[in-house]
Amino acid sequence: MLTHLDSQGRANMVDVTEKAVTSREAVAEARVRMLPQTLQMIVDGGHPKGDVFAVARIAGIQAAKKTSDLIPLCHPLMLTSVKVELSADGADAVRIVARCKLAGQTGVEMEALTAASVAALTLYDMCKAVDKGMIIESVRLLEKTGGKSGDYQAVPA
Repeated sequence: MLTHLDSQGRANMVDVTEKAVTSREAVAEARVRMLPQTLQMIVDGGHPKGDVFAVARIAGIQAAKKTSDLIPLCHPLMLTSVKVELSADGADAVRIVARCKLAGQTGVEMEALTAASVAALTLYDMCKAVDKGMIIESVRLLEKTGGKSGDYQAVPA
């Protein structure tokens, strides 16, 4: 059932007033493929713009907190934790994992997905001068816990 549609099929914000406050967590990931020399420059700390992972991490955290400003029907949430981790994945990719938590009436999947996506976009922005061919791929929800719909675990890619 599409919960963002009313009885006439019009988009609306879901009413969570009567939902119980529960502990909720979501984990999302994104990958950015690039030239091996671009990844090596990032890992070696040789990028002229500075620490690419640190800037992308902060961007992801900020994005999670601003999700309701970006996605029209998302509720503003009081996140209690946002963690964004970036790491080399083989010789030509960066894996980004974003984890969001709260005690609330609605889930944090969109916040985790937004954090991973914006961290990937930030990495691209910082490195586009040296590698315009980077590819942002595999943005997906890995897991979620809590809430009425229960837990979810993605099938390994």
